[in-house]
Amino acid sequence: MWQLIFVSLALGIGLAMDACAVSMSNGMNEPDMKTGKAIGIAAIFGFFQGLMPMIGWLCVSFIVEQFGKFEPWIPYIALVLLVIVGGKMLYDGIKKKEERGERKKLSFTVLAVQAVATSIDALSTGFGLADIAGSVWWKALLSSGIIATITFGICIGSVYLGKRFGTKLGNKAQILGGCILIAIGLEIFLTGLLL
Repeated sequence: MWQLIFVSLALGIGLAMDACAVSMSNGMNEPDMKTGKAIGIAAIFGFFQGLMPMIGWLCVSFIVEQFGKFEPWIPYIALVLLVIVGGKMLYDGIKKKEERGERKKLSFTVLAVQAVATSIDALSTGFGLADIAGSVWWKALLSSGIIATITFGICIGSVYLGKRFGTKLGNKAQILGGCILIAIGLEIFLTGLLL
């Protein structure tokens, strides 16, 4: 049991790093964000970071052959999603710099796409989760819950850190946030290709 908790804590920290960077860029993009929305952003990222390993565990436990066919596409999906969202932020930031307009608020759809894109590589951790938790569903659920909780905590801090920088950077924050998302997409893609 302690091994499961320790591994889940380590996985949670490792998996949360992409979500941390994106949360920070969201805070920079919207420095006047209300507390409820900041909590919502962290909750969305935490939910998907916990959900993906659970889906991976289910795939390994029940439909291994089908999941094996899907796994090579994970880096491509993450890259496309993050480049689209990051490119839009980059475009809006450059356009707004020219127009000196108001920043666009982050919609639920954009946040959900970001959360899926940054957590989709966590599907692969379901394989490792199956080794540690075996076929015991509550152990897999406990591990996923730990991962989700750690991601939530890291992301809420990252949003507030981003808000602080966003206030100082002004319109450049949205441009920087878009660049960060594209860079994370490329990192997930290249890591997926090399592994």
